[in-house]
Amino acid sequence: MPDGSIFKRCGCRHPDTGKPFGNDCPKLRRPNRAWSSEHGHWAYQLELPPTADGRRRQLRRAGLPNRRAAADELDQARELLALALRGDRRRRTDIADLLQAAVRAKRPLPEVNRLRQRLRGDGPLADTPTLAEYLTGWLTHLTVDANTQRGYESITRVHLIPHLGDIPLDKLRTTHIRAMFAAIERRNDEITAAKASTDPVIRTTVTGVRPTGPSTRQRIRACLRKAINDALADELIVGANPAALVKVPADRPLPIVWEDERIQRWKSTGEVPGPVMVWTDSQVVRFLDYAAAHAPDLHPMWHYMAYRGPRRGEACGLRDSEVRLHRRETTINNQIATHGYTAVQKPPKSRAGNRDVALDADTVKVLTAYRAHRAQWQLAAGPAWPDTGLFFVRPDGQPWHPSAVTQRFRRLVRKAGLPPTRLHDLRHSAATIALDAGIDIKVVSEQLGHSTTTLTRDTYQSVTRRMHQDAADAVAKKINQKRRKAG
Repeated sequence: MPDGSIFKRCGCRHPDTGKPFGNDCPKLRRPNRAWSSEHGHWAYQLELPPTADGRRRQLRRAGLPNRRAAADELDQARELLALALRGDRRRRTDIADLLQAAVRAKRPLPEVNRLRQRLRGDGPLADTPTLAEYLTGWLTHLTVDANTQRGYESITRVHLIPHLGDIPLDKLRTTHIRAMFAAIERRNDEITAAKASTDPVIRTTVTGVRPTGPSTRQRIRACLRKAINDALADELIVGANPAALVKVPADRPLPIVWEDERIQRWKSTGEVPGPVMVWTDSQVVRFLDYAAAHAPDLHPMWHYMAYRGPRRGEACGLRDSEVRLHRRETTINNQIATHGYTAVQKPPKSRAGNRDVALDADTVKVLTAYRAHRAQWQLAAGPAWPDTGLFFVRPDGQPWHPSAVTQRFRRLVRKAGLPPTRLHDLRHSAATIALDAGIDIKVVSEQLGHSTTTLTRDTYQSVTRRMHQDAADAVAKKINQKRRKAG
């Protein structure tokens, strides 16, 4: 069997084909053909015994810091393979499986002495990592955007490792996951009771502590399901994904419309009926009229959001080249997201998020006037005007930070004397008004960038009173028609 080889690799690509150079990059070698010390990383490969079904395979690890590390690990792999008795093909295959699994999971190779002890018996050779060990390695090799990475790391640190970390990966069952969520619910009850306590000392123990809400519980399950799916794909474990078999209640807060009785109650008590409060069309008009007079720099963006329902980041990231007012259309293919407080431009997260949004005549008029005002700002700024490529910008030409847009919105709502709503709820208002106007649910779903109409229906099953009254009248009319025919 070949003894293996040590070499260097890099991530460079061929300028003509775009394909990776691998270990053929010209920068990897010096003129004397020795390996360069300034480019690439070390790797090794070793021919392994065939799989149980006779397929050829190699052990290959890249990303090692120096040649010594590559040589040491290659020697360790050879020594591990040599532990099997001569002619014991089954054990050689088992050891090769173990080495391959370790490299795939980006874990160290097994210790020689430990494996030698295990070989004295006839049991399994592999030490399955605990969930904590697996998740720690899994997080370091994820290829997701920074916000998703941050969310996975937080969920793993706060919930998954404390509750499930000691369980071997292959022993994780649905009962463990259900027990975790039951413990989270108990902790929620403790936090709620402590916050309501009359004892200030007890209330102090939960200062700044929030219960784990339904959305977070859904994200915990989704993170665990993703991690275990990756373990299944890497053949670290076999069987079904237990996280996929656990159901977590999805108590999505439904929009509640700010109707007159609710406004009166809010004015007298300060109570807000729910977390998602939606303005009526008359309240939207009132806000936009107030914004036009008191925040003319942001009024056009808010008008666009209230009429057509893009998300905050999509409005802030709307490209100038994707606004075609002569065709009454915009294309959403960019957004400004926040990673912490850092604003980052990136494409929408889903395929449905990339979409064309038709414009009404009023919105075209507002955006046309805004474009003219923006041209005046640019003329006044002269060469200092930045070329951001964005449609909505500050008077100095810089991009709007999404958090700044939200803060301005909150202040203006208070000054206008309107019932409180979130900036994101302008999107809900746009959807609710569209449904109230009789627009088909499929059209509204595409306008909002929802992946399915199911999401739209689930979110907006609570809409305006008039729609419910129209439905009630339609039922009564149908029954009365039957009654008249029977009479």
